[in-house]
Amino acid sequence: MAKKKLYRPNVAIIVLAPDYKKSKKIFIAERNDMKGIWQFPQGGIDAGEKPKAAMYRELEEEIGTNRVKYIAKYPRWISYDFPKKIAKRMSPYAGQRQRYYLVRLKKSAVIDLKTKHPEFNHYKFVKLKKLFEHVNHFKAPIYKEVLGYFKAEGYL
Repeated sequence: MAKKKLYRPNVAIIVLAPDYKKSKKIFIAERNDMKGIWQFPQGGIDAGEKPKAAMYRELEEEIGTNRVKYIAKYPRWISYDFPKKIAKRMSPYAGQRQRYYLVRLKKSAVIDLKTKHPEFNHYKFVKLKKLFEHVNHFKAPIYKEVLGYFKAEGYL
């Protein structure tokens, strides 16, 4: 009998620039444990925590601010398996089950990657149409799906 795969509950956040309507730029950050890997902020949902609360907590923990305007959430959970080299250190989880959120950074927000447990080295805002020149890892198809949904709904 095949062992059932475990998926870690997780949130992922697409952070729009404060001036997104004009600039069409989205926040990405480079992981400090994998050079050249740029991604959206994300993180696990604690036991008993609501996903939206986890979103705000993860923003604070990863980018030093949760001063954002909530816009929308992707309507369904997305699951994916970790690549083999990542799966070893994420045991017992085979992958993650994610809820995606879309937010816009408030003008008063200050990003500070030097958090208690830093996960990123650098960050930048990139044009939506250039995003996949920077994000080219195994999550790219998921990012395309989620961004496509938010675009079709008129949020982007």
